[in-house]
Amino acid sequence: MFDLNVEGRELFSLSFGDIVPYFSVYTGALAAFVIIFILIAIFSLPERQVNITFGGDAYYAKEVNEPDMRFSRFMAIACGAATLGAMVTGDIFNFTLFAVMVGITNIGIVAASGNRHVLNAAYQYGIVAMLAIVPLFGGAALILATTGSLSIWVLAGAGVVPLLAKALLVLGVMGEGIAPLYIGKAEIIRAQGAPYVLMIHFSSLLLFLRVIEIVLVI
Repeated sequence: MFDLNVEGRELFSLSFGDIVPYFSVYTGALAAFVIIFILIAIFSLPERQVNITFGGDAYYAKEVNEPDMRFSRFMAIACGAATLGAMVTGDIFNFTLFAVMVGITNIGIVAASGNRHVLNAAYQYGIVAMLAIVPLFGGAALILATTGSLSIWVLAGAGVVPLLAKALLVLGVMGEGIAPLYIGKAEIIRAQGAPYVLMIHFSSLLLFLRVIEIVLVI
């Protein structure tokens, strides 16, 4: 599979039967970025958030609820861990599980704000994320039914995966990764816990990059 242009050369692989976690240049770079953002979520101190007055040099400290901020930090780290799992797995079913976990933790990051409008946006995103489970797991089930395997390693370059199954996978990831649109709708970038919103954007972007790699490879 490492002769495919999208992957680059092989960096690492570990065989568990037909399930083979692997690092190519592509997935290795994605995993490295995730680890950096997890470390940022662990060591950053957004509890000292300040607002700057537009057009002047005044600023004031923002009042934040520290227990809620700790919950946001936990959900951001959990989101990073789920994203890392989605980047390193060599199995399509595990990828769908990690994608769903990213969606759940994204809801947690947004919902920790406590703002009525933000909570409303989190509720709407939660509905979309739950509906996205259907095409996501439907795509994985269709791949297993038609090929007998969910291993990316086994299916790579074989060209036996139906186009419909690939389309369902992409559609499911679109539903799980649509969180940034609801963040913009709720203007959460100005709410408490806004620094952790960066993890939502980042995890959604990486999910899209990984599913593109998967549908091009299998």
